[in-house]
Formats: sequence, C-alpha cells, structure tokens
Amino acid sequence: MADFLTHVTDGYKVEGDSITLGCAMHDGKVIAGANITIPLKTLNRHGLIAGATGTGKTKTLQRFAELLSENEVSVLMMDIKGDVSGLGAAGAMNDKIKERAALTAQGWNAQSYPVELMTISGEHGVRLRATVSEFGPVLFSKILELNDNQAGVVSIVFKYCDDNKLPLLDLKDFRKVVQYLSEEGKEEIKAQYGQLAPATVSVINRKLIELETQGAEQFFGETSFDVDDLLRKDNRGLGYINILRLCDIQDKPKLFSTFMLSLLAELYQAMPEIGDKAAPKLVIIIDEAHLIFNEASDALLNQLETIIKLIRSKGVGVYFCTQQPTDIPENILSQLGLKIQHALRAFTAKDRKSINLVAENYPSTEFYKVDELLTQLGIGEAFITALNEKGIPTPLVHAMMHTPQSRMDTLTTDEQLTLISSSDLASKYNNPIDRDSAFEMLSKKLEKITMQKVEEEEEIKETNENKPRKGEKSTIEKVLNNSAVKTVIREVARGLLGALFGKRR
Repeated sequence: MADFLTHVTDGYKVEGDSITLGCAMHDGKVIAGANITIPLKTLNRHGLIAGATGTGKTKTLQRFAELLSENEVSVLMMDIKGDVSGLGAAGAMNDKIKERAALTAQGWNAQSYPVELMTISGEHGVRLRATVSEFGPVLFSKILELNDNQAGVVSIVFKYCDDNKLPLLDLKDFRKVVQYLSEEGKEEIKAQYGQLAPATVSVINRKLIELETQGAEQFFGETSFDVDDLLRKDNRGLGYINILRLCDIQDKPKLFSTFMLSLLAELYQAMPEIGDKAAPKLVIIIDEAHLIFNEASDALLNQLETIIKLIRSKGVGVYFCTQQPTDIPENILSQLGLKIQHALRAFTAKDRKSINLVAENYPSTEFYKVDELLTQLGIGEAFITALNEKGIPTPLVHAMMHTPQSRMDTLTTDEQLTLISSSDLASKYNNPIDRDSAFEMLSKKLEKITMQKVEEEEEIKETNENKPRKGEKSTIEKVLNNSAVKTVIREVARGLLGALFGKRR
C-alpha cells in the first residue's frame, strides 16, 4: 500500500495552482491523502470525460466546472440534456454527500455559482447571434458544404457587397443578393465579377433552405455576440459558467455546426496569445459529444481538429463528454491531455472488444486490471490520467470523484426566467435589431428600377396614343372634314365675303 501511495502522490505532485478532482482508490478502498490533483496550467491541453449512461459523468463535469469557476476560469458548457442548470443554485447536504465528503476529505460547502443561460434556438436564455459578414466567404461556404465552384460564387457575393457597402447581416440578405446578381444585376457584374451560373445559384439556394429549416434564421443577425462576454467574473471573483441550452438541437446538427464554427473561429481570432504556461481563460465543455460527431459536417470536424491543435496557446481548453472514447475521432482524441473514464458496460462481444481497446489506450499500470475494472467502477468513480506540470502523462488511477457543491438537479422554469430577467447580457442581446442591410437596400433599388420602367412605359404608351396611325387622318383633319364644322366655316366665309363686296359697292 505504501508503494501505491508513493506512486500516486509522486505522480500527482503539483507545485503551482491546481484543482483536486477526487481521491485515489485501491482494492475498492479510498486511500487517505492520495489526492488526484491537476495543474491548472495544463487545463488548456483539452480533455475527455467518458462513460456509460448513469455512471456519474454529468456530476463530474459539474464539479469540474465549479473548480474552474473558483479559480477564475470562465466556462462555456453545451447542455444537450438540460441537466446542469443547477450550478446556479446551492446544493443541499444529504447522507450520501456527507459519506463521500468524509471518505475523500473534501471540504464540502453548499454554494451557488455565477451562471448565464444562453441559447441559439428557441430555448429561454441570452440569445447568441452572428452576422453573415462575420463568417466570411470561406467559412460560410463550409457551413453550406459547397464545392470550389459554388464557393467561388459565395466569394463574388461577399466581394460585391463589400464594394457596394451592402451589409450582409442575415440569411435573407444573402439570398437577396444572390437573386439580384443572378437576375436584374447580371449585366452590372458581368465585366468585373463574372456571371453566376443558374445551376450553381440553384444549389446555393437549396443549401440555404436546408440551413433555414433547422432554425438558422434565429442565429444569423444582430446584435452579434461578443466572445469577451464569455470571460466575465462576478463580484466574488468567480468565473462565469455560461450554459448553452441545446435541448432542442439534437435534430438540428447543421445549426449546431454553424454555431461551433462561428464560435471557434471568433475565439481564435479575438483572443490574444498567452502561451502554454498560463492557466486557461476559458474552458469549453461539450456534453453528449457523440451526438455532435455523429452528425457533424466535414467542415466542423476539420475546423475542430485545427482549433484543438492551435487554440490552447490562446488560453482555451476544450473538453468532450461522451459515452465511449471511440465516439471522438482519433485525430482529435490524440490531442487530449486529461482523460476521466467512468464505467463501461459489456453486454455483447462487441462491447467487450471495445472495452479492451479503451483499456489499451491508457497508461499501463501494475496496480489495476484496467479491462476488468472498467466494468466494475461504481457511480461517481473513474479512471483518471492527466498531464503533469512538465507535460508528462500522470499514472492511471482509480478515483472516487468529489461531489458538486451546487444543486445536483435542474433549476425550475421560474428560477430560470428569474435568472434571465436579471441578466445584463439578456438586456444587451435579446432585443433583435433589423437595420437596413442588403435586403432592404436592394429592395429599394429594385423598386426604383421598377418605377422607372413603369414611367418609361407610360410615356411610350402616351406618345403612341397621340401619334396618328398609318393611313389615319390627324385630329385637325378629322375636325375640318366634319360636316357640321364645314357648314360653320362656309357660313363664316360667306359672311366675310359679303362684307367685303358690300364695302366695295
């Protein structure tokens, strides 16, 4: 036992700031003093929290978020199941919490954390939006999954709008410009930009409809979200835990891909380089990540892989919570530093084979039979390996995880609405702005063109009506040939002649 204790304490020795996730176990018993301590500065190396349903993953990431907040690290949590909003309320002591806190020597104190509820769909919360212009032609083409030729048309649309000061804010702006350039404005752009092939325009319009049917019109527009608002601290110095509510997003993978592409690109562009030695400024936790990767576009997968490799130097860590480690693409899985593996279930030969593969991916250890213990871990127990301060993987340890100090249940609807109504961000972002942009400007332009055409047609019609037709007598000729007019003229003429001849006599 002394060898095991030395093995853990040496492997998890930390000199700088750190967080403690739990206490090591051996032969089913918690070992006092064998704390699982992770250096704070390595948390920008990303991570994985995995395990079967009901094994305690959600409570682990809840406590993980609390620890980050306590250390002034802001958090953005993708809440697909809707079960982590309880972070905004203090927990309540019970016998199970008391027992676990005593076993792990956790100084448990009921506490609430600063929470901001957010949404990109129809859920209640601070509404996150972005403009089409902010995506740029390359990223917007990736969202629509266009080929090179189709992406070229998107580039023309963006270039035309830039040159003509037409703001691209939402999808109706983009659609209006495409329509204009392919119809009324095709001669205008022919020389400078080239023509838009009707077949390509049709494909782009179909892709836009596909995006709109998943609710993207709620995401595109103003006021555009400022990522700096994710990094706020409350008056206690705790980092905000921003919970993005995605309960209605499971059947809208393209909308989520759009949001993630926007968020990662904006974070990478906006946040300064801080290097690998500092604690992260923001940690992104993606719950139920398997649902995302199953439906993710190639563009999102490629962007995630690129961002995972580069964004840690910006002080951003990304953590995936899923059922099987194999749910995460290998090229992303290989980049993850912290790994927390809860129990797996083996009901079939395929399950047992999968468990053997998972066991082989962790550091070898003489203290555990990993492949066997993976199916025997209790609720709230997990295997852990991380990176130490030198970036070296720590020993694999079976741990009893610490308990969340916030409510291990959701906020009620009334509590959620109260939280949102008191939010400074809600008042900033929940009043949509629909200022004049490409749609309105082109609509006015087309209306003016239409009015000019109508006026020209009316002038031509009026001219044609007044002009005598071929072989037809003019109005004067018609008047002079009128019998009544002729009689009057004749009588007048006689009177004049009579007067003349009478004077001569």
